[in-house]
Amino acid sequence: MPLFRIVKENVEPVPQANFPTERALQALVEQNLGPIFNCRFVASEHPTGPQHRGRIDTLALSEDDNPVIIEYKKVESSELVNQSLYYLAWLNDHRGDFALAVQRALGHKVEIDWTETRVICIAPNYRKYDLHAVQVMGRNIELWTYRRFQNDTFYLEEVYPAGGGVEEISEKNPVMVAAGKKAAITRATAIWTFDQHLENKGQDMKDIAMAVQDFMLGVSSSIEEAPKKRYIAYRSTQNIVCMEIQKQKIYLYVKLNPKINKGPDGLSRDVTAIGHFGTGDLEITLRSLKDFELAKSWLLKAHEELGG
Repeated sequence: MPLFRIVKENVEPVPQANFPTERALQALVEQNLGPIFNCRFVASEHPTGPQHRGRIDTLALSEDDNPVIIEYKKVESSELVNQSLYYLAWLNDHRGDFALAVQRALGHKVEIDWTETRVICIAPNYRKYDLHAVQVMGRNIELWTYRRFQNDTFYLEEVYPAGGGVEEISEKNPVMVAAGKKAAITRATAIWTFDQHLENKGQDMKDIAMAVQDFMLGVSSSIEEAPKKRYIAYRSTQNIVCMEIQKQKIYLYVKLNPKINKGPDGLSRDVTAIGHFGTGDLEITLRSLKDFELAKSWLLKAHEELGG
């Protein structure tokens, strides 16, 4: 879809441009890891040693303290997925090297969560074989396309996981369709699941949690569910809301500035300076489905403010 500029109630298409070099694309993303993916920069062009003989474009740490690998291509290339898998294998075998890089960049107090590793590929386009391969592998590989326009607009869109393209790629194979839809909800390699968070909880809390799940996954096909040990995150490029399920209540930690967005009266508080699980400084407490109805507009607002 082209990008249009509005000029006196008329629209004019904005021509596309590209980066002069792949390194320029990489530099822009690394400089803006916070607003784009809410990650912290660890290293650029990190060497993988004499055995792997390569350099990882970008190493980072997610807001959930998970390792992140980012690889870039300025042109369409099927090598990007294979290259990312190669570096993922290196990371799994060299956790100590990554930990040292994190300590040098972010200090010694950071605790790395190895339960999930994000691999982000950024390229103008992908071939259908790449999409199919990532589906079959079930790895934590995110495929993102980018567009740059001559008015200095930079656009990123995740093309996998995406429920809309599953049938076309799998030629309507019902097994692949089901697998693709499942991957869009919970990563195949994830250790924690949504159902685990419901264990030993009463039916009232289960009903609220499932309502939150249905609502967040229905907001946009770009939103995925990422269960962690202490909470469940709903995210696109970064966490939008984190849900912590307790026996008598559910906490939602929403990625909004609580000094500007106060949240629903009687249910919300600012936890910017208060330790809590998950990310997001606006805490909303749910004890009923009625409470959740009052919280919905704030979840939509968080999605919109994060570029949804």
